[in-house]
Amino acid sequence: MTDRKLAIEAWESLFRAQHQLFGDMAADFEDAAVTQAEYDVLLTVTRAPDMTARLRDVTANMLISQPSVSRLVDRMVTRGLIAKCPDPEDGRGSVVRATDAGAKAFRSLATVHARSIAERMSSLDDEELRTLRDLTEKLRRA
Repeated sequence: MTDRKLAIEAWESLFRAQHQLFGDMAADFEDAAVTQAEYDVLLTVTRAPDMTARLRDVTANMLISQPSVSRLVDRMVTRGLIAKCPDPEDGRGSVVRATDAGAKAFRSLATVHARSIAERMSSLDDEELRTLRDLTEKLRRA
């Protein structure tokens, strides 16, 4: 049986570390062509085959509600960062594709952001990073 006090301490530590790291990395987006939320959308889309993803897959990867994702995607379409069209396999859904401008903005920021992440995670060695990755994936699957 899991020790309840230890579980709460571990959760609080994880939450506070994530909150601090997010706050620190907000600087990566201060003068960027895309916001942090737009970057998250483009991350999912650019990793998908042909830089095209179902809107429901984008929503599943976001930390905001489905209506908020829909509004964000609509703003990104207006800004020319992504294109949106009906899902050919599911007429009720949509797919989004990174435009050339969106992919370029993503790549430009991804280099800076990846460096920032690596710097902030450098207090952990490779084995600790693997353990952290594995543990957080286990929590997400539970």
